[in-house]
Amino acid sequence: MRKVILASSSPRRRELLSLADIKFDICIKNIDETMEEGIDPATAAEMTAEKKAIAVAEINDEAIIIGADTIVVLDGKILGKPKDKDEAYDMLRSLSGREHTVITGVCLVLGKNIRTFHLETTVKFYDLTDDVIRHYITTGEPMDKAGAYGIQGKGCILVEKIDGDYFNVVGLPVAKLAREIKKMQEEFGDLQTEW
Repeated sequence: MRKVILASSSPRRRELLSLADIKFDICIKNIDETMEEGIDPATAAEMTAEKKAIAVAEINDEAIIIGADTIVVLDGKILGKPKDKDEAYDMLRSLSGREHTVITGVCLVLGKNIRTFHLETTVKFYDLTDDVIRHYITTGEPMDKAGAYGIQGKGCILVEKIDGDYFNVVGLPVAKLAREIKKMQEEFGDLQTEW
């Protein structure tokens, strides 16, 4: 059975990949995630996912490596993880009452075979009061999340509606990813899944 390796330390991604009944290991290599100014957000997400996957593939060339990167985009601008509470406040204030896009770029690497794709989900926030924003920031949850919120945690109270794949917002479009892994199974053989 060909090994699958998730190139991510995210507990959310680990949990989502487990839902697909895919057995996997975890291996993380630090990469430079800086992107050039003005790059298309979907391209940026795919490129970062690819960097993560390739870095791990360099030491695991027999396994299928999964790299992923999730970003939040508002008015064409990428909102990364906030540097501090003030930046988290500014991000949440800018998202209040508005729609934004969450993009997860995914890259699968097997030897010299590289496949990338991305999925986009539209999220709309309720109008947020300053008290709600500041209380949410005190939970600490926004500080390690793109766009300064986690839909699967306490941030669920901020979200009015979504259009698209919920799991994509959490950090991994697991249904699409499972199908892409299945394609690799059919093309290269000996990878086992239960569906």
